[in-house]
Amino acid sequence: MIPNTIDRYLLRRTLTPMSAVLVSTMVMFLMERLMRSFQVLSQTTEGFRFLMELLVNLVPHYVGLTLPGGFFIGLFVVVNGLNKSSEIDAILASGISLDRFAAPFVALGAALMVFSIVLFGFIQPYSRYAYHAVLHAVANAGWNGDVRPKALLSAGKDILLTADTADASGRHLQRIFIRELGPDGREDVLTAATAEVLKAPGETKATLVLRDGRQVSTTPLGEVYVADFTRFRFDLPVAQAKSLRIRGDNVSELTLLELAKQGFGKATPALPRQALLAELFTRSSRALILPLLPLMAVPFALSAKRAGAGSAMVIGGVLLFLFETSLVMGQALSTATGFPALLTVGVPAGLFATACLAVWMSSRNRPGENPVNWLAQTVAEHFARLAKKHGPQAA
Repeated sequence: MIPNTIDRYLLRRTLTPMSAVLVSTMVMFLMERLMRSFQVLSQTTEGFRFLMELLVNLVPHYVGLTLPGGFFIGLFVVVNGLNKSSEIDAILASGISLDRFAAPFVALGAALMVFSIVLFGFIQPYSRYAYHAVLHAVANAGWNGDVRPKALLSAGKDILLTADTADASGRHLQRIFIRELGPDGREDVLTAATAEVLKAPGETKATLVLRDGRQVSTTPLGEVYVADFTRFRFDLPVAQAKSLRIRGDNVSELTLLELAKQGFGKATPALPRQALLAELFTRSSRALILPLLPLMAVPFALSAKRAGAGSAMVIGGVLLFLFETSLVMGQALSTATGFPALLTVGVPAGLFATACLAVWMSSRNRPGENPVNWLAQTVAEHFARLAKKHGPQAA
């Protein structure tokens, strides 16, 4: 099929809202995940570098997660807008069938399916492993002997360290604050005007030489002792790196080819066979469903002119949410109990694909009329009654 002017117009109208939904949703997910990682990142002096690496490795995961929803919403918004402005009526009146009208959307879904197969099958597994590798590096980085100005560092168990200023090497400090909690409940707080960090390569500890400072010690009984010093040596542990596990200990880190080879192979796999197949079927379902989404989004958007865009969007969103949830639950069931993944994952995917085809087939002769049209109208009427009931009373 060679794209004509209408095809290019429809695709151009679709890409804008779809991209807006994908970007906004992905940014929201990324910020939520990074907020949960800040506590870990704050324990190392290289937090910004680790933060950037986490961002890069999380992008493939959230692109794949938000792609079906963004595609569906983009289609719905475009078709609903064309429907309200009666552009669809003009297109259909010109002799273009509903099948031909939806053809560029299905083609876009097929292109996104190929992209998703590459993303889910090969890019995402490596990015997941790279993400865990960054977290491993963060957890094992700890304090490496360098101090950044005004950074709150965890320099060992129950030891907090910060300095107002530090030179480029992080070894010459000014206005230092150290708080240490002892195993017996004793608390020591040290402040100093200047300090120098002494650490030789390969050593497991660093020494802070504090000058012109004060130590305040509080015993478990509440007794407080204060001592001033001109020079004080304070030893701190330096984090030692641990080896990282190899890729493939988790099914999410295997490519589609590796999942298929281990899941269908005769040799006994290292991971549970049904867990491998459930991951394979889940990723495949998320990719293969993309060309079918226009078959549901277009009729729903056409019915929105009668039932209202809100109710039609809610029903479509609920169906898509149920599809995603059923995949997650089916995968968890197969992984936990060994139940056949073809049933727990394949059946929900097949039901959703059947629903898309049924909605489309019922709408071909009378666009806007489909099996859930009456439900959309019922939801719209219910919302209208609620708004009238709980809205401001007329004077």
